[in-house]
Amino acid sequence: MIIIRYTDNNSIHLAAVTEEEHIYSLPQQDFLSLVQDAKQQKLSTLAYIQSLINQQQPLKVSLKDLQLLTPIVAPEVWAAGVTYLRSREARNYETSKEEQSAITFYDKVYDAVRPEIFMKSSPLRTVGPHEALCLRSDSTWQVPEPELGLVLDQEGQILGYTIGNDMSCRDIEGENPLYLPQAKTWRKSCAIGPAIRLAETVRNPYDLQIVCSIYRDNQIVFEDTVNTSQLKRKLEELTSFLMKDNDIYGGTILLTGTGIVPPNDFTLIQGDRVDIQISGIGTLSNPIE
Repeated sequence: MIIIRYTDNNSIHLAAVTEEEHIYSLPQQDFLSLVQDAKQQKLSTLAYIQSLINQQQPLKVSLKDLQLLTPIVAPEVWAAGVTYLRSREARNYETSKEEQSAITFYDKVYDAVRPEIFMKSSPLRTVGPHEALCLRSDSTWQVPEPELGLVLDQEGQILGYTIGNDMSCRDIEGENPLYLPQAKTWRKSCAIGPAIRLAETVRNPYDLQIVCSIYRDNQIVFEDTVNTSQLKRKLEELTSFLMKDNDIYGGTILLTGTGIVPPNDFTLIQGDRVDIQISGIGTLSNPIE
């Protein structure tokens, strides 16, 4: 079961989508209200949704006909870094030749008790499915970072899973690690969607296949895949460090790092399209401008 938000004639709607892609309208306008109403009914979110859709017929539309929005207006998007071996290797390549011959801070954080966690985005910087992501004007080496996203409540409990694109400027970060905020955060530098998969419907979050395809002139110029089984850290470990001495808002999203990195001579350009697919969640597609 996945949850989507879409717009129709300037109205915003919440809906549940079954495995058969039958779409059912929900009375709530946002995901957190849905979760809260389920708690008030003393039901799991899945059971509560099932009780709602058993009383109605599916909508006579298909997913491709809907104008999807971000599945939740996340008050904050945080991100974890260097959680896959491939990410550590890529970060080391970005550093100077002298640093590559020694143990770097990326090596250290990969093996450290404390993970790398940073603020990625806010609602005004975050786009949804089929909305354009922007390139940063002072970078010449930019890539997408396909990631599994955790949708959290204010206690840090994982309510669901979504897809995130953590756009990154490899040249800016490689120049100096203190430039990380500039390498990660600018207007329209983060995409979330197309849906939230209820946590209780995911049997094993460490067996999700992530596929990234980059199109240029309608041709695939890069494609790669990774499985979440290759995550160095446990999801609960990442959320616990995010919560440590920190208050988070309900609906916060934590991106869990990337294991997919395009070749070192590749950079996104205007007109590209990035598709990120995660099994059981859907495909997040965004053009680049």
